[in-house]
Amino acid sequence: MTDTAAAPAQGLDARLVVDRGAFRLDVTLTVAPGDVVALLGPNGAGKSTALRALAGLAPLSDGHLRLDGTDLDRTPPESRPVGVVFQDYLLFPHLTALDNVAFGPRCRGASRAEARAQAARWLDRMGLAEHAGAKPRRLSGGQAQRVALARALATRPRLLLLDEPLAALDARTRLEVRAQLRRHLAEFEAVALLVTHDPLDAMVLADRLVVVEDGRVVQEGTPADIARHPRTDYIAQLVGLNLYRGQADGHTVRLEAGPSITTTEDLSGPVFVAFPPGAVTLHRERPTGSSARNVWACEVVGLDTHGDQIRAGLTGELPLAADLTTVAAAELDLRPGAPVWATVKATQTHAYPA
Repeated sequence: MTDTAAAPAQGLDARLVVDRGAFRLDVTLTVAPGDVVALLGPNGAGKSTALRALAGLAPLSDGHLRLDGTDLDRTPPESRPVGVVFQDYLLFPHLTALDNVAFGPRCRGASRAEARAQAARWLDRMGLAEHAGAKPRRLSGGQAQRVALARALATRPRLLLLDEPLAALDARTRLEVRAQLRRHLAEFEAVALLVTHDPLDAMVLADRLVVVEDGRVVQEGTPADIARHPRTDYIAQLVGLNLYRGQADGHTVRLEAGPSITTTEDLSGPVFVAFPPGAVTLHRERPTGSSARNVWACEVVGLDTHGDQIRAGLTGELPLAADLTTVAAAELDLRPGAPVWATVKATQTHAYPA
């Protein structure tokens, strides 16, 4: 949310300003209890710096940090009601899974017996009861990550920070752990903040996305809204859309650098226009009988496998990406340097105010 948004009495209310050499992070976060927010952005955007500031590992240069109405700016990390799940787990190698999870409650004053009892309950909730006596080296990546999550939750934090929690997992394990993590986050009653550069993790796990580029929030909203209305090239690439900015006059959008795009929306003024690569049809000759209102002369600059399709990168009158089947790519004899005509129907574009 923006600085003008009303901060909840409970939950997270923070403006994180951190100066680190020439880089400056300035991000405002307002999150209510029970909400899961994903902080999304490219490498170097400031996501990890924001997480470290929330955990108390990086001092604020300016701003504020309040959790449930309590100012945490000067509270040492070990005294904050914050749980952290790291990308590489950071389990204690000499302790069993049970004692790893019991470590937090013990640090908060619980007796050894009570801490181990709490840990056993958490491992059972994670489906890991039979691995309670195993040390980290005997656990799979997915099991280790669930132990790390149980360790963070066992202290009953009011703020749960997850730093790229699925990044170290293989594809199959990632799918399974993502589903389990979604279920546990849905049951979490305090604030959860997920730091990731993976759009699928963010879309599946979070209620709201906050996109950070160069230390600033460039867009925030629900996953559905951001997927449909990207406002930067980075976000457009994340959600798989071609994105352009221009001036609308009715159904015609004149791009800032390039041709016009015909849309179905009737707008006026600065707008974005987006369409998926799958909406682009390629031809070796200029189409004459096509119903598409948008036709551009292009040149193939690259071809990549994209799922079960081929993604062609194009330059020319309008730089864009086009998805087509392997058969279609072969029939068109696509290769770098090949001239093509790209067409997109107006009904497959989406224009919205900039």
